[in-house]
Amino acid sequence: MIACLRLFTALCLAALLAACASSPSSSLGELPRTPDASIEQLLDQAAKSKTPEQAALLRLSAADLAYRQGNAGQSAQILQQVPVEQLKPGQQVFASTLAAELAMVRNQPKAALTALSHPSLQRLGELPVEQQVRTGTVHARALEADGQTLAAARERIFIAPMLSGEAASKNHEAIWTLIASLPTDQLQPTTNDDLGGWMGLALAVKTAGTLEQQQAAIDNWRAQNPKHPAAVQLPLPLTKLKELASQPLGKIALLLPQDGPLASVGKALREGFMAAHYQAQQAGQKPPAIEFYDSSRLTSLDEFYRKAQADGVQLVVGPLEKPLVKQLSARPQLPITTLALNYSEGEQGPAQLFQFGLAAEDEAREVSRRARADGLHRAAIMVPKGEWGDRVLRAFSQDWQANGGSIVATERVDQPVQLAQQIADMFQLRQSEGRAKSLQSTVGSQVAAQPSRRQDIEFIFLAATPQQAQQIKPTLNFQYAGDVPVYATSHVFSASGDVNQYNDMNGVRFCETPWLLDANDPLRKQVTAQWPQAGGSLGRLYAMGVDAYRLAPRLGQLKALPDSRIEGQSGSLGMTQNQRVVRQLPWAQFVNGQVQRLPDTPH
Repeated sequence: MIACLRLFTALCLAALLAACASSPSSSLGELPRTPDASIEQLLDQAAKSKTPEQAALLRLSAADLAYRQGNAGQSAQILQQVPVEQLKPGQQVFASTLAAELAMVRNQPKAALTALSHPSLQRLGELPVEQQVRTGTVHARALEADGQTLAAARERIFIAPMLSGEAASKNHEAIWTLIASLPTDQLQPTTNDDLGGWMGLALAVKTAGTLEQQQAAIDNWRAQNPKHPAAVQLPLPLTKLKELASQPLGKIALLLPQDGPLASVGKALREGFMAAHYQAQQAGQKPPAIEFYDSSRLTSLDEFYRKAQADGVQLVVGPLEKPLVKQLSARPQLPITTLALNYSEGEQGPAQLFQFGLAAEDEAREVSRRARADGLHRAAIMVPKGEWGDRVLRAFSQDWQANGGSIVATERVDQPVQLAQQIADMFQLRQSEGRAKSLQSTVGSQVAAQPSRRQDIEFIFLAATPQQAQQIKPTLNFQYAGDVPVYATSHVFSASGDVNQYNDMNGVRFCETPWLLDANDPLRKQVTAQWPQAGGSLGRLYAMGVDAYRLAPRLGQLKALPDSRIEGQSGSLGMTQNQRVVRQLPWAQFVNGQVQRLPDTPH
C-alpha cells in the first residue's frame, strides 16, 4: 500500500514538475518541451497551425530537436524561420540560447555572446532551473572561447548550486581550470564570496615555491575556508598534487660548456642558475648542493653519469649542446633524471629526460594565441629565409590553422633591397598601380588614384632580427599598410634601449620574457647590479638559468599535473606529454621609442 502511495506521489510530483517546466508564467510564454514527434512532424504541424504563436513554438521545438540530434545545419535553418521578436520573453531566451549553442558549434564565440545579449535574458532568473543551467553553460563556454576567462568562471560559479551529479563535478573542475589559468596579477581576491575563495586558493598554490609549500598552502586555505565548494571537494589536479611524494633534492649537477663557441651562453645560464640558488638561500630555504661539470671537455656521456652517480647527484641540469641532447633522447633510459637545456628533434625520449629551452616555436605559437585572443582571423607571414625561418613558420601555421585561422600570404625575407617589392607583392599593390595606369590611358588624362592594398590581411606575423624589423615597419607605412597590426617574436627586440631603433618600430607588438619586461623584479635588479649584461639581450639566458633552477624540484609535479604552470622569468612554464617544457610569454609594444607592457590576456 505504502509503495503504491509513494508511486502515486512521485507521479503527481513528476506531472507538477512537467507543468512548471512548460509554463513558468503566462507573461513569459510556454517553453518548448521535449517532443514525442519527429522534426518532420513538428514542421508539418507548424505549417498547419491556426495561430502564428503556435507555429513559432513548434518550429522552435523542431530546431531544438535537430540540435540535440547533432544536426546543427538543419537546426540553424529552422531557427531562421522563427520570428524571435514576436515570441514571449521566455521563448526568446530559449531561442537566443539555441542560437548561441549553434554559434559555438561553428566556433564563433562572439556570435554566441551577441545572441546572449538579447534583452529577454534579463528575465532568465524567472525561468525553470534547467533553462538557467543551459543558458549559463553556453554563456560560460562562449566567454571562455572569447578569452574572457574570469567572466566564464563567474558564470560557472553562478550555475554551480543548480547542478548535481556528473554535471556538478564537471562544472566544479571547469571552474578550477579557468581560475588556475589566470595570470597571478589577476588573482587578487577582493571579496569573501565563492569567487574570492577560488582566487585565493589559486593564488596560494601559484605563489608557493616548492611542492611541500604548495601542499601546505592547500591545507591552510582549506582550514580557513572549510565550507567553500573547493574545500568540500578539492579539484582533481590539487588532489593529485597532495598525493605527490616529495623527494627533497640533495645535490644537482650543472653540466654546461666552459670553453668553445657556447661558453658565453653557458656562463649566462650558470650565473642565472646560481642567482636563483643564492636567492633561495637568502629566503631561508635549504637549497641543494650544486656540482659543476664542463660539457665542453666531455668524452663520454656514460663516463659523466658514472662520475655524477659516484658524487651523489640526484638530478642533472644540462647539457646545452644539441648533439649531446640528441644522444640522450635516443637512449632507452638514463641513470639520473636529467633536465636538458635544449631540445632534440625527435618526439619522445627516455622517461628520465626532460627538455627546456628558449624555443622560437613557443613564441610562434604564442603569437597565434595572442592574435586569436585579440579576435583576428586572417594572417600574412614574414619570416627569414632558411631553416630557422621554416621552423618558426611551421609552428605558427600549424597552431593558427588548427584553431580556425587562415593564412593569406607568406613572404621569406632575405635581402633588404627586395623588401619593398616583397611587401608590395604581399599586399598586391603593383596590380592596383597597374589598374590606375590603365585607367589613366583610357581616360587620357591624369587620374588622382592612390594605390589601394588588399583588405583581407588582418595582421602580419613577423619573425625577424631588430635590423630587419627596423626596415620592415617603415616600408609597410610607405606601402599604404601602416595600419596593419604587426605581431612579432622577441627576436625584434634587442633590449639595447636605443630609442632611435625603437622609433622605427612604433606599433609593433612582440612577446618577450618577463625578465626583460620587468626591470623592477628584485632578483633581476640584484643580478644586473652584478652582471650588467643581464639587462640586455643576454638577459633571456639569465632568465632561463633562473627557471632551470626553479624547475629542478618540480619536474614530477609538472608531469603529474599537465594543467599546472610555474610563473617563471622566461615565461609561464608548462609541460607537454613528451616532457618538453613550453613557455607562454607576456606582451609589449613599441610606443614613441619606448617599450610598453601590454595587459595579459588569459591563456
